[in-house]
Amino acid sequence: MKRRVGILISGRGSNMVALADAARDPAYPAEIAVVISNDPTAAGLALAEARGIATRAIPHRHFGRDRAAHEAAIDAALAAEEVEVVCLAGYMRLLTPFLVGRYAGRMLNIHPSLLPAFPGLETHARALAAGVKFHGCTVHLVTEAMDEGPILAQAAVPVRPGDDEAALAERVLAEEHVLYAAALARFLTGDAGRAPTAALHNPLPDTLPAP
Repeated sequence: MKRRVGILISGRGSNMVALADAARDPAYPAEIAVVISNDPTAAGLALAEARGIATRAIPHRHFGRDRAAHEAAIDAALAAEEVEVVCLAGYMRLLTPFLVGRYAGRMLNIHPSLLPAFPGLETHARALAAGVKFHGCTVHLVTEAMDEGPILAQAAVPVRPGDDEAALAERVLAEEHVLYAAALARFLTGDAGRAPTAALHNPLPDTLPAP
């Protein structure tokens, strides 16, 4: 039986689209029950609707500084769709302990770096400034500490001579789209618990340490 997944977005939702398209496969273990955005103008909402997915816009600005009230509204929307697992896909709001606690162990995020390197924002620029040879993305469980939850999967890309931020970001994003769908499937089928730091999709298998 497919598990009901809710996705939170703030913008274009390209990782949401990757998950939604993967879920069209009858063998995929998830169905996307709802896509929720804190920004009613988010382009991803229209992309979700075009795929027949229920959407909700819950603007954070309507709640002022009351982050808990905003998250309570999100939680109510997730509950109304009987969501079991939540995926953050470019959701640009720091979550409070309330929503993280409600979905403890059942909330995933994809981050554009090889965590624990470069948590937070501007990861591609920081990777280039640091002169790293490899960059990439990480799927991890969400905890109260930003970008510090248990790692479920990673994918790496080489940093090429002459790379700028846009070029590096484009290659990483292509890996994100593959990795997130694979990591979610593995998580839902129970495989992730047996090897929580293993790379599911790694284009450079000979260059990274074994898990």
